[in-house]
Amino acid sequence: MTTRETVTELLGRIGEGDHDGVAEMFAEKIDWQLDWPEEGHPSVPWIRPRSGRDDVAEHFRLLSEYHVPELNGTSVTRILVDGDDAVVFGHLAQTVRATGTAYTSPFALHLTVENGLITRYHIYEDSLTVARALS
Repeated sequence: MTTRETVTELLGRIGEGDHDGVAEMFAEKIDWQLDWPEEGHPSVPWIRPRSGRDDVAEHFRLLSEYHVPELNGTSVTRILVDGDDAVVFGHLAQTVRATGTAYTSPFALHLTVENGLITRYHIYEDSLTVARALS
C-alpha cells in the first residue's frame, strides 16, 4: 500500500473501533509521541510512552473505554503526503463516558510509513482541554 492508502486504512480502522486491526498496521518498534508532558496526566490514563505494536491496541482501547464511541465527532479536514510521511489535520470531538462532558480540539497527526507499516505516530492536540474534560 502507498503511504496515503495506509493512512486512509488506519483512519478507517480507528473510526470502526478495530483496536487490534489498528495495532496490526504498526511496526514492531515505533516512534510514538503525544503532545503531553512525558509523565502524562493522572486523569488521562492512555497518555504514556509507547514503543511498539503491542502498546498500540491498548492505547485505542483506553480511548474507547473513557469516551462514548457513539458520540465521537472527530473529523479529518486534510491529509498531506510527502514520500513516507503524512500529516493528518482535523478536529477531535469526544464525550467523556464518566461525566458526559464533551470536548473538542484541533489536531495534527504526523505519521511515517515504511514497508507498509507505521513507524512514527506523533499527535499534537490541545492537551489542556482534554485534561480538563477528564478531571
